[in-house]
Amino acid sequence: MIPWIPLDTATLPGEGRELRLKRRGAEFSIMLGTIELMNSRLSGSEEALATLVATRLAGRTKPRILIGGLGMGFTLRAALASFPAEAEITVSELIPAVVGWARGPMAELFAGCLDDPRVMIAVQDVGRMIGEGAGRYDAILLDVDNGPEALTVAANDRLYEDGGLGLAKAALRQGGILAVWSQGPDRRFTGRLKHAGFSVEEVMVRAHRGKAGARHIIWLARKG
Repeated sequence: MIPWIPLDTATLPGEGRELRLKRRGAEFSIMLGTIELMNSRLSGSEEALATLVATRLAGRTKPRILIGGLGMGFTLRAALASFPAEAEITVSELIPAVVGWARGPMAELFAGCLDDPRVMIAVQDVGRMIGEGAGRYDAILLDVDNGPEALTVAANDRLYEDGGLGLAKAALRQGGILAVWSQGPDRRFTGRLKHAGFSVEEVMVRAHRGKAGARHIIWLARKG
């Protein structure tokens, strides 16, 4: 078996914990301790985070999209393929090293998408961008944790609480969508979305692009 090769580490802001990037052949993995946050073999549900929203917003002119979390670029690439040519797509990534990995060891995965003129990379907290973006976005796509609770950075909890959902709703245009990726279901989060006044869909999607393997959840919360 081909061994894993460590490539780099990055310290989480204010946390002291480390992300680790490693490679095995053509496969990449990003780890937080013993938890694998993402793997380049599993892109189906991250892509669906963008494609499901694009389908529901079809017909909007010059949509503005905010993606929380750069990761391995699967959601960004799917957004570029799914939203119209005049879309504006901002990616908020808290950890500078992750952007460096995208332009360095993982450049082949990104296939030049960071240089697309529709894309802006903001190295800052997505919660701050949401809070400062009243009425700005047609969609907010969040994939910064493994579900609707903080995993990478403790401050992310506020994204999924009542106050954070209220800010997300305020940042959306009428009919806009907040989409949240998760490894699994969470009834309490569904309830909080509804309590915040969203119309909520829960969509189960495959981690792989095929018909087998693990299933993940995407919440699609529309502002009425």
